[in-house]
Amino acid sequence: MTLARFVQKNTFRNLRRSILTVLSIGFSLLLLTLMMAIWRNFYLSKGSEESALRLVTRHKVSLTFSMPSFYREKIRALPGVAVVVPQNWFGGVYKDDKSGNFFAQFGTDPDEFFKVYKDWQIPEDQVIAWQRDRAGAVVDSKKAEEFGWKVGQKIIVTGTIFPTNLELTIRGVFKAPRPTQALYYNQKYVEEAVPYMKGQQGFYTILADSPEAVQKIGPAIDGMFRNSPQPTRTETEAAFQLGFLAMLGNVKAFILSICGAVVFAILLVSANTMAMSIRERTREVAVLKTLGFTRGTVLSLFVGEAVMLALVGGIAGSVVAFLLGKGAAQAGGCGRPAPHRLAKTLWRSPSATTSAI
Repeated sequence: MTLARFVQKNTFRNLRRSILTVLSIGFSLLLLTLMMAIWRNFYLSKGSEESALRLVTRHKVSLTFSMPSFYREKIRALPGVAVVVPQNWFGGVYKDDKSGNFFAQFGTDPDEFFKVYKDWQIPEDQVIAWQRDRAGAVVDSKKAEEFGWKVGQKIIVTGTIFPTNLELTIRGVFKAPRPTQALYYNQKYVEEAVPYMKGQQGFYTILADSPEAVQKIGPAIDGMFRNSPQPTRTETEAAFQLGFLAMLGNVKAFILSICGAVVFAILLVSANTMAMSIRERTREVAVLKTLGFTRGTVLSLFVGEAVMLALVGGIAGSVVAFLLGKGAAQAGGCGRPAPHRLAKTLWRSPSATTSAI
Protein backbone atom coordinates (compact mmCIF):
# COMPACT_ATOMS: atom_id res chain seq x y z
CA MET A 1 0.00 0.00 0.00
CA THR A 2 1.71 3.18 -1.19
CA LEU A 3 0.79 6.69 -0.07
CA ALA A 4 -0.73 7.43 -3.49
CA ARG A 5 -2.85 4.26 -3.27
CA PHE A 6 -3.87 5.19 0.27
CA VAL A 7 -5.07 8.63 -0.92
CA GLN A 8 -6.95 7.06 -3.84
CA LYS A 9 -8.76 4.55 -1.63
CA ASN A 10 -9.81 7.18 0.93
CA THR A 11 -10.93 9.78 -1.61
CA PHE A 12 -14.13 7.89 -2.37
CA ARG A 13 -14.61 6.10 0.94
CA ASN A 14 -17.79 8.15 1.50
CA LEU A 15 -19.20 7.74 -2.01
CA ARG A 16 -22.26 9.99 -1.64
CA ARG A 17 -20.30 12.92 -0.24
CA SER A 18 -17.55 12.47 -2.78
CA ILE A 19 -19.99 12.48 -5.69
CA LEU A 20 -21.76 15.58 -4.39
CA THR A 21 -18.41 17.32 -3.92
CA VAL A 22 -17.32 16.43 -7.46
CA LEU A 23 -20.63 17.68 -8.87
CA SER A 24 -20.37 20.93 -6.89
CA ILE A 25 -16.84 21.63 -8.06
CA GLY A 26 -17.64 20.56 -11.62
CA PHE A 27 -20.69 22.80 -11.88
CA SER A 28 -18.84 25.74 -10.33
CA LEU A 29 -15.96 25.39 -12.76
CA LEU A 30 -18.42 24.99 -15.64
CA LEU A 31 -20.10 28.26 -14.70
CA LEU A 32 -16.75 29.99 -14.23
CA THR A 33 -15.51 28.81 -17.63
CA LEU A 34 -18.66 29.92 -19.42
CA MET A 35 -18.59 33.34 -17.74
CA MET A 36 -14.94 33.87 -18.69
CA ALA A 37 -15.69 32.74 -22.25
CA ILE A 38 -18.47 35.34 -22.45
CA TRP A 39 -16.12 37.95 -21.00
CA ARG A 40 -13.46 37.14 -23.57
CA ASN A 41 -15.82 37.19 -26.54
CA PHE A 42 -17.51 40.41 -25.47
CA TYR A 43 -14.54 42.48 -24.39
CA LEU A 44 -11.27 40.91 -25.54
CA SER A 45 -11.99 39.46 -28.99
CA LYS A 46 -10.47 41.66 -31.70
CA GLY A 47 -12.43 40.31 -34.67
CA SER A 48 -11.13 40.16 -38.22
CA GLU A 49 -8.74 42.67 -39.79
CA GLU A 50 -11.52 44.00 -42.01
CA SER A 51 -13.86 44.61 -39.07
CA ALA A 52 -11.18 46.74 -37.41
CA LEU A 53 -11.46 49.14 -40.37
CA ARG A 54 -15.21 49.61 -39.99
CA LEU A 55 -16.88 52.43 -38.08
CA VAL A 56 -20.52 53.20 -37.37
CA THR A 57 -22.07 56.67 -37.34
CA ARG A 58 -25.41 57.10 -35.60
CA HIS A 59 -27.46 59.91 -34.04
CA LYS A 60 -25.71 61.29 -30.99
CA VAL A 61 -28.83 61.33 -28.80
CA SER A 62 -30.23 57.85 -29.37
CA LEU A 63 -30.34 54.97 -31.81
CA THR A 64 -34.05 55.61 -32.27
CA PHE A 65 -33.40 58.94 -34.03
CA SER A 66 -32.66 58.97 -37.75
CA MET A 67 -30.27 61.09 -39.81
CA PRO A 68 -30.57 62.76 -43.25
CA SER A 69 -29.48 60.79 -46.29
CA PHE A 70 -27.18 63.59 -47.49
CA TYR A 71 -24.86 62.81 -44.58
CA ARG A 72 -23.61 59.90 -46.66
CA GLU A 73 -21.98 62.06 -49.33
CA LYS A 74 -20.50 64.42 -46.76
CA ILE A 75 -18.95 61.48 -44.92
CA ARG A 76 -17.72 59.93 -48.16
CA ALA A 77 -15.82 63.13 -48.98
CA LEU A 78 -13.70 62.97 -45.82
CA PRO A 79 -10.06 61.84 -46.11
CA GLY A 80 -9.55 58.18 -45.22
CA VAL A 81 -13.12 57.10 -46.01
CA ALA A 82 -13.29 54.36 -48.63
CA VAL A 83 -16.97 53.34 -48.67
CA VAL A 84 -20.13 54.40 -46.83
CA VAL A 85 -23.39 52.44 -46.75
CA PRO A 86 -26.63 53.40 -44.96
CA GLN A 87 -28.60 50.90 -42.90
CA ASN A 88 -32.15 51.04 -41.57
CA TRP A 89 -33.81 48.72 -39.09
CA PHE A 90 -37.12 47.22 -40.24
CA GLY A 91 -38.19 45.26 -37.17
CA GLY A 92 -40.59 42.76 -38.77
CA VAL A 93 -41.49 39.18 -37.94
CA TYR A 94 -41.53 36.06 -40.08
CA LYS A 95 -44.72 33.94 -40.02
CA ASP A 96 -45.87 34.95 -36.52
CA ASP A 97 -44.86 36.89 -33.42
CA LYS A 98 -43.02 34.04 -31.69
CA SER A 99 -39.60 34.99 -30.37
CA GLY A 100 -37.88 32.57 -32.72
CA ASN A 101 -39.36 34.36 -35.74
CA PHE A 102 -38.00 37.76 -34.76
CA PHE A 103 -34.64 38.51 -36.33
CA ALA A 104 -32.69 41.44 -37.76
CA GLN A 105 -33.74 42.95 -41.08
CA PHE A 106 -31.82 45.93 -42.44
CA GLY A 107 -32.47 48.10 -45.46
CA THR A 108 -29.26 49.11 -47.22
CA ASP A 109 -27.59 49.84 -50.56
CA PRO A 110 -26.91 46.56 -52.41
CA ASP A 111 -24.45 48.22 -54.78
CA GLU A 112 -21.90 48.99 -52.08
CA PHE A 113 -22.89 46.81 -49.14
CA PHE A 114 -20.34 44.05 -49.75
CA LYS A 115 -17.66 46.63 -50.48
CA VAL A 116 -17.84 47.49 -46.79
CA TYR A 117 -18.22 43.90 -45.55
CA LYS A 118 -15.38 42.41 -47.56
CA ASP A 119 -14.83 39.63 -45.04
CA TRP A 120 -18.33 38.23 -45.62
CA GLN A 121 -18.31 35.39 -48.12
CA ILE A 122 -20.94 35.24 -50.87
CA PRO A 123 -20.79 34.14 -54.54
CA GLU A 124 -20.42 37.05 -56.95
CA ASP A 125 -23.38 35.94 -59.06
CA GLN A 126 -25.64 36.12 -55.99
CA VAL A 127 -24.48 39.67 -55.26
CA ILE A 128 -25.29 40.70 -58.84
CA ALA A 129 -28.70 39.03 -58.66
CA TRP A 130 -29.46 40.95 -55.44
CA GLN A 131 -28.40 44.25 -56.99
CA ARG A 132 -30.68 43.71 -60.01
CA ASP A 133 -33.77 42.78 -57.98
CA ARG A 134 -35.44 45.64 -56.11
CA ALA A 135 -37.33 43.07 -54.03
CA GLY A 136 -34.30 40.85 -53.49
CA ALA A 137 -32.55 40.05 -50.23
CA VAL A 138 -29.47 38.32 -48.86
CA VAL A 139 -29.47 36.43 -45.58
CA ASP A 140 -26.95 35.00 -43.14
CA SER A 141 -26.22 31.32 -43.73
CA LYS A 142 -27.16 30.35 -40.14
CA LYS A 143 -30.53 32.06 -40.41
CA ALA A 144 -31.17 30.52 -43.84
CA GLU A 145 -30.34 27.10 -42.41
CA GLU A 146 -32.63 27.69 -39.42
CA PHE A 147 -35.65 28.57 -41.57
CA GLY A 148 -34.76 26.26 -44.46
CA TRP A 149 -34.52 29.12 -46.95
CA LYS A 150 -32.99 28.56 -50.37
CA VAL A 151 -31.83 30.96 -53.06
CA GLY A 152 -34.83 31.94 -55.18
CA GLN A 153 -37.37 31.33 -52.40
CA LYS A 154 -39.97 34.02 -51.72
CA ILE A 155 -40.65 35.09 -48.14
CA ILE A 156 -42.90 37.64 -46.42
CA VAL A 157 -41.76 39.63 -43.40
CA THR A 158 -44.63 41.34 -41.60
CA GLY A 159 -43.88 44.91 -40.55
CA THR A 160 -44.37 45.80 -36.87
CA ILE A 161 -42.90 49.31 -37.01
CA PHE A 162 -43.55 50.47 -40.54
CA PRO A 163 -46.99 50.09 -42.19
CA THR A 164 -45.82 47.70 -44.87
CA ASN A 165 -44.71 44.11 -45.36
CA LEU A 166 -41.56 42.91 -47.08
CA GLU A 167 -42.33 40.49 -49.91
CA LEU A 168 -38.79 39.44 -50.73
CA THR A 169 -36.95 36.89 -52.83
CA ILE A 170 -33.80 35.34 -51.39
CA ARG A 171 -31.10 36.18 -53.93
CA GLY A 172 -28.05 35.23 -51.90
CA VAL A 173 -26.77 33.55 -48.76
CA PHE A 174 -23.64 34.98 -47.14
CA LYS A 175 -21.34 33.60 -44.46
CA ALA A 176 -19.91 36.10 -41.99
CA PRO A 177 -16.90 35.43 -39.73
CA ARG A 178 -19.40 35.61 -36.88
CA PRO A 179 -23.01 34.73 -37.70
CA THR A 180 -25.18 37.85 -37.79
CA GLN A 181 -28.57 36.08 -37.99
CA ALA A 182 -29.61 39.02 -40.21
CA LEU A 183 -31.33 39.68 -43.53
CA TYR A 184 -30.52 42.63 -45.80
CA TYR A 185 -32.78 44.11 -48.48
CA ASN A 186 -32.82 47.16 -50.76
CA GLN A 187 -33.82 50.21 -48.71
CA LYS A 188 -35.62 51.72 -51.72
CA TYR A 189 -38.23 48.99 -51.30
CA VAL A 190 -39.41 50.51 -48.00
CA GLU A 191 -38.93 54.10 -49.17
CA GLU A 192 -41.37 53.52 -52.02
CA ALA A 193 -43.96 52.00 -49.66
CA VAL A 194 -43.44 54.39 -46.74
CA PRO A 195 -43.06 58.00 -48.04
CA TYR A 196 -41.81 59.48 -44.76
CA MET A 197 -38.78 57.18 -44.86
CA LYS A 198 -37.35 58.90 -47.94
CA GLY A 199 -34.26 60.85 -47.08
CA GLN A 200 -33.88 59.20 -43.65
CA GLN A 201 -31.22 56.73 -42.53
CA GLY A 202 -30.76 54.89 -39.27
CA PHE A 203 -26.97 54.66 -39.22
CA TYR A 204 -24.01 54.59 -41.56
CA THR A 205 -21.36 51.91 -41.75
CA ILE A 206 -18.02 53.28 -42.91
CA LEU A 207 -14.97 51.45 -44.24
CA ALA A 208 -11.67 53.22 -43.66
CA ASP A 209 -8.92 52.87 -46.24
CA SER A 210 -6.23 52.22 -43.61
CA PRO A 211 -5.86 51.46 -39.88
CA GLU A 212 -4.33 54.91 -39.37
CA ALA A 213 -7.46 56.60 -40.75
CA VAL A 214 -9.78 54.88 -38.27
CA GLN A 215 -8.79 57.17 -35.39
CA LYS A 216 -9.18 60.31 -37.52
CA ILE A 217 -12.50 59.62 -39.21
CA GLY A 218 -14.66 59.51 -36.06
CA PRO A 219 -13.71 62.97 -34.70
CA ALA A 220 -13.90 64.43 -38.22
CA ILE A 221 -17.48 63.21 -38.77
CA ASP A 222 -18.74 64.22 -35.33
CA GLY A 223 -17.06 67.61 -35.63
CA MET A 224 -18.64 68.23 -39.01
CA PHE A 225 -22.19 67.63 -37.69
CA ARG A 226 -21.70 68.95 -34.14
CA ASN A 227 -23.89 72.05 -34.67
CA SER A 228 -26.43 70.44 -37.01
CA PRO A 229 -29.99 69.52 -35.92
CA GLN A 230 -28.93 65.86 -36.05
CA PRO A 231 -25.51 65.57 -34.36
CA THR A 232 -23.68 62.29 -34.72
CA ARG A 233 -21.67 59.82 -32.72
CA THR A 234 -19.07 57.75 -34.54
CA GLU A 235 -17.39 54.70 -33.02
CA THR A 236 -15.73 51.51 -34.12
CA GLU A 237 -17.86 48.54 -35.05
CA ALA A 238 -16.82 46.70 -31.89
CA ALA A 239 -17.71 49.67 -29.67
CA PHE A 240 -21.05 50.04 -31.44
CA GLN A 241 -21.93 46.42 -30.75
CA LEU A 242 -20.85 46.66 -27.10
CA GLY A 243 -23.06 49.74 -26.78
CA PHE A 244 -26.09 47.49 -27.07
CA LEU A 245 -24.74 45.32 -24.28
CA ALA A 246 -24.33 48.39 -22.08
CA MET A 247 -28.10 48.95 -22.29
CA LEU A 248 -28.50 45.97 -19.98
CA GLY A 249 -26.40 47.66 -17.30
CA ASN A 250 -22.86 47.08 -16.05
CA VAL A 251 -22.49 43.63 -17.59
CA LYS A 252 -18.73 43.63 -17.04
CA ALA A 253 -19.10 44.02 -13.26
CA PHE A 254 -21.91 41.46 -13.25
CA ILE A 255 -19.77 38.82 -14.95
CA LEU A 256 -16.78 39.49 -12.71
CA SER A 257 -18.92 39.32 -9.56
CA ILE A 258 -20.29 35.94 -10.65
CA CYS A 259 -16.77 34.68 -11.30
CA GLY A 260 -15.63 35.88 -7.88
CA ALA A 261 -18.58 34.19 -6.17
CA VAL A 262 -17.87 30.95 -8.04
CA VAL A 263 -14.21 30.92 -6.99
CA PHE A 264 -15.23 31.57 -3.38
CA ALA A 265 -17.77 28.72 -3.57
CA ILE A 266 -15.13 26.32 -4.88
CA LEU A 267 -12.86 27.21 -1.96
CA LEU A 268 -15.69 26.68 0.53
CA VAL A 269 -16.64 23.31 -0.93
CA SER A 270 -13.05 22.09 -0.90
CA ALA A 271 -12.40 23.33 2.65
CA ASN A 272 -15.65 21.85 3.96
CA THR A 273 -14.88 18.48 2.39
CA MET A 274 -11.45 18.41 4.00
CA ALA A 275 -12.81 19.48 7.40
CA MET A 276 -15.53 16.80 7.42
CA SER A 277 -13.06 14.15 6.34
CA ILE A 278 -10.65 15.06 9.13
CA ARG A 279 -13.30 15.30 11.87
CA GLU A 280 -14.70 11.84 11.24
CA ARG A 281 -11.29 10.18 11.10
CA THR A 282 -9.69 11.27 14.37
CA ARG A 283 -9.07 7.68 15.45
CA GLU A 284 -7.48 6.88 12.10
CA VAL A 285 -5.22 9.92 12.44
CA ALA A 286 -4.19 8.72 15.91
CA VAL A 287 -3.34 5.28 14.54
CA LEU A 288 -1.28 6.80 11.72
CA LYS A 289 0.68 8.96 14.15
CA THR A 290 1.22 5.91 16.38
CA LEU A 291 2.71 4.10 13.39
CA GLY A 292 5.19 6.92 12.90
CA PHE A 293 3.47 9.22 10.40
CA THR A 294 4.37 12.86 10.99
CA ARG A 295 1.93 15.76 11.07
CA GLY A 296 3.12 16.88 7.65
CA THR A 297 2.59 13.46 6.14
CA VAL A 298 -0.93 13.13 7.58
CA LEU A 299 -1.83 16.61 6.34
CA SER A 300 -0.46 15.82 2.89
CA LEU A 301 -2.69 12.73 2.75
CA PHE A 302 -5.82 14.76 3.42
CA VAL A 303 -4.75 17.50 1.03
CA GLY A 304 -4.10 14.84 -1.61
CA GLU A 305 -7.65 13.55 -1.21
CA ALA A 306 -9.06 17.07 -1.63
CA VAL A 307 -6.87 17.68 -4.67
CA MET A 308 -8.01 14.44 -6.28
CA LEU A 309 -11.69 15.34 -5.77
CA ALA A 310 -11.05 18.82 -7.16
CA LEU A 311 -9.26 17.40 -10.19
CA VAL A 312 -12.07 14.99 -10.99
CA GLY A 313 -14.70 17.72 -10.64
CA GLY A 314 -12.58 20.26 -12.49
CA ILE A 315 -11.91 17.97 -15.44
CA ALA A 316 -15.59 17.04 -15.67
CA GLY A 317 -16.68 20.71 -15.55
CA SER A 318 -14.06 21.75 -18.11
CA VAL A 319 -15.06 19.00 -20.54
CA VAL A 320 -18.75 19.95 -20.32
CA ALA A 321 -17.86 23.64 -20.75
CA PHE A 322 -15.75 22.82 -23.81
CA LEU A 323 -18.58 20.85 -25.40
CA LEU A 324 -21.12 23.60 -24.65
CA GLY A 325 -18.80 26.28 -26.02
CA LYS A 326 -18.11 24.31 -29.17
CA GLY A 327 -21.82 23.74 -29.71
CA ALA A 328 -22.59 27.43 -29.15
CA ALA A 329 -19.91 28.46 -31.62
CA GLN A 330 -21.29 26.13 -34.29
CA ALA A 331 -24.80 27.41 -33.65
CA GLY A 332 -23.68 31.02 -33.95
CA GLY A 333 -24.34 31.88 -30.34
CA CYS A 334 -20.80 32.70 -29.33
CA GLY A 335 -19.39 36.13 -29.99
CA ARG A 336 -20.10 39.76 -29.40
CA PRO A 337 -23.70 40.63 -28.87
CA ALA A 338 -25.61 41.27 -32.07
CA PRO A 339 -27.62 44.51 -32.10
CA HIS A 340 -30.85 42.80 -33.14
CA ARG A 341 -30.99 40.83 -29.87
CA LEU A 342 -31.84 44.02 -27.98
CA ALA A 343 -33.54 45.99 -30.71
CA LYS A 344 -36.90 44.35 -30.19
CA THR A 345 -37.21 46.13 -26.86
CA LEU A 346 -36.21 49.48 -28.34
CA TRP A 347 -38.55 49.50 -31.33
CA ARG A 348 -41.62 47.67 -30.08
CA SER A 349 -43.42 50.99 -29.50
CA PRO A 350 -45.58 52.36 -32.35
CA SER A 351 -44.22 55.84 -31.59
CA ALA A 352 -40.90 54.75 -33.07
CA THR A 353 -42.31 54.27 -36.54
CA THR A 354 -40.42 57.25 -37.89
CA SER A 355 -37.11 55.90 -36.60
CA ALA A 356 -34.72 53.27 -37.78
CA ILE A 357 -32.02 51.59 -35.81
